Amino acid sequence: MSRFNTNTTYPLIVNSNQYMIEQKVVSIHSEDRNITKFPNSSSFEIELPDDYTNVSTVQLADYTFPANYDTFSLAQGNTLLTFKIDRPYNPTDHGFYDPLLNALYEALYEHIDEDYLLYISAGFYTPFQIATELTNRLNSVVNAYIYGYLTIKYPDLLSQYVESGGYTQFVVVYNEVSQTLWFGNKSSGFILTNDSNLYVLRRELIAIQCIQVEYRESANWGLPAYLGFTRCPVSSITNTIPGVYPRFYYGTASIPGDDGYWLIPDSNYQTQTVYYLEATSKINLMGNAYFYMQIEGLNNIDETAPYSFDAFTYTTNETNGIHNSAFAKIGVTATPVSQWFDYNSYAVKVFNPPAERIRKLKIKLRYHNGTLVEFGKFNFSFNLIFQMLRPQNLRSYITFDPVANVLSGSSSTATKR
Repeated sequence: MSRFNTNTTYPLIVNSNQYMIEQKVVSIHSEDRNITKFPNSSSFEIELPDDYTNVSTVQLADYTFPANYDTFSLAQGNTLLTFKIDRPYNPTDHGFYDPLLNALYEALYEHIDEDYLLYISAGFYTPFQIATELTNRLNSVVNAYIYGYLTIKYPDLLSQYVESGGYTQFVVVYNEVSQTLWFGNKSSGFILTNDSNLYVLRRELIAIQCIQVEYRESANWGLPAYLGFTRCPVSSITNTIPGVYPRFYYGTASIPGDDGYWLIPDSNYQTQTVYYLEATSKINLMGNAYFYMQIEGLNNIDETAPYSFDAFTYTTNETNGIHNSAFAKIGVTATPVSQWFDYNSYAVKVFNPPAERIRKLKIKLRYHNGTLVEFGKFNFSFNLIFQMLRPQNLRSYITFDPVANVLSGSSSTATKR
């Protein structure tokens, strides 16, 4: 009678303190979010199909993502390049006078201490595509400035300038052997002003506009970093021997039959001098090799943060890393345009004691520097495995062993884990 409550005729069932693990796989699709409320698929909330109670672990089982990312984009803050033409071509230095060339020299000289700004198109480039893009952008920026200058000061020379083809002195090529970019100008000296404050100001403005956390980086701080440059300005050099010009000795540089010569003086300028420079490091067009998946309440990855030149790092020896910053770290294993699938993930969140109830997930996909991953209109999906503890009742039962032809008994049906 000790098992009977005095106020009821129903016996109390003894808790065996043993549990069965129930496993449930939940498939999550980015297109199932509230697109009106969460237009960016890299940051959204989603309601799960059921209440998952007494959750002991949550694991990222597998995932599939589209490789349509942009290595260069406004959000990444790496589409800007600044430069100066510090030694513009002066025809009088070469003993002749030409009204148009003199006007061009005057225009360039008035801009000698100011940066030119160019922006490349957002996207993913091959080395040869980025070389062509930079060639056209460099010339286009200078051409637009000169056109405006002549329109105001020398309108009578404008038609002649347009007929001549405009400004076409810059040339950028890719060396397939050294895997570096070479910048050249057929007549004028120039500087890539990689130390310009515009890079810092631009990234800060983008971070404010995007309303997201973004770290200051010493590695991928802007377009020049991807092109193989440091934060130091790089000034062009000139050929020291007339008639001897930069050359790629392994073969064709840019045009079939050029025998490796990629920078030849413009015959209209009557000079034998050219200016050029080589990037200090190999080009990097692959972009981020991984990104982080944050799921609020499941994050258990501690992440280091980029070193910051501020008062905190100067005055303390503490880390500036982040505790429980993400749930999973996902490698980008494909290049655009493609899709990749993987299932080897060590992303597991263990709850002790078990989580009482999980019904909604807040998901964010970001790079290490804090910027969101850009998927555009492409969808992605991943599976989460929920393991839940289900308490078992203490029960006695009898089973029959047909081999031994005997009966056997047991006091519990619970599964130990």
